[in-house]
Amino acid sequence: MHPLAQKVIDRDTRATARVCRLVDDRVGDHATILKDLFPHTGRAWTLGITGNPGAGKSTLTDRLIAAYRAQGKRVAVVAIDPTSPFTGGAILGDRIRMQDHFSDPDVFIRSLATRGALGGLSRSATDIVRVFDAWGADVVLVETVGVGQDELEITRTAHTTLVVVAPGMGDDVQAIKAGIFECADVFAVNKADRDGADGTMRDLELMIALGGEVTRSGGHSLGHAAGSLDLGRQEVSHAEGPWLPVIQRTVSTRNQGVADLVVQLDRHRVWMSDTALGRQRREARLRDAMHVQLRDALVDAALVTLGPSLDEAVRAVSRREIDPYTASERLIEAFRSASPTRA
Repeated sequence: MHPLAQKVIDRDTRATARVCRLVDDRVGDHATILKDLFPHTGRAWTLGITGNPGAGKSTLTDRLIAAYRAQGKRVAVVAIDPTSPFTGGAILGDRIRMQDHFSDPDVFIRSLATRGALGGLSRSATDIVRVFDAWGADVVLVETVGVGQDELEITRTAHTTLVVVAPGMGDDVQAIKAGIFECADVFAVNKADRDGADGTMRDLELMIALGGEVTRSGGHSLGHAAGSLDLGRQEVSHAEGPWLPVIQRTVSTRNQGVADLVVQLDRHRVWMSDTALGRQRREARLRDAMHVQLRDALVDAALVTLGPSLDEAVRAVSRREIDPYTASERLIEAFRSASPTRA
């Protein structure tokens, strides 16, 4: 086993931070370390926290850390910040709201930049979650960028997706738009002491009800399955039925409603672990994650193999000597020809 991997398993904080940096930068022996750590993963519960900017995700994440620590659980946090498309920099400021936990040896907070990745996560987020799993975290909180309705990558990483919304951030049409809202397992109506909280609650209840009607009428509801399984969303009374999203009011600045929110999140954790549909969702999530892993590996291999050929293809398309579709087909054929064949 790689020495750094062993130190992560032994809960060495400094070594774990170093591994996180290697994995995020994709340098050194990061791939070997991840392979050595994988047999020691699978115990942590991953909670994705997403929602529109300004909804209070970071403050609510801070309250959830405190709630889980009160239960005696080790907590890790992956906080994703956007990378500037102009300077390439990132503020990495989400964890400023979590500074009360910096001195706690059983809390590990890591900020990551998106580095141009879309969907609310960085490319290395899933691997960092596995590092924290091997480190011994009971719960891993993943706070996404908060880019809007298409921030769906979190469904491939998290077991449970918490969508944080706040009053005054959209009309009733906003609540029923497709995208991020369809992937929520639990809604937190944060800043619920503001005017409009009741209206936001009603809009979300309407959206959930409409989702059940679509399922009963024979339509497809791909929420909660990362696009892989149509599990349905109608309300049922037995434990083996599909999960019906729940809504919880919170005021994170006052720590109101957080304890009840944790109860709802734990209910979904139990459903995922103890029901056939929940286990199917976990398998679907792993399958989607494998697809992403394979895609990234193929792209990296193709970029290394093609090298100058890719640059020349770009120049040829720029000179209008060839269309991009034919150029792509030729590059794929060149990559296949250069790849070693099986005996």
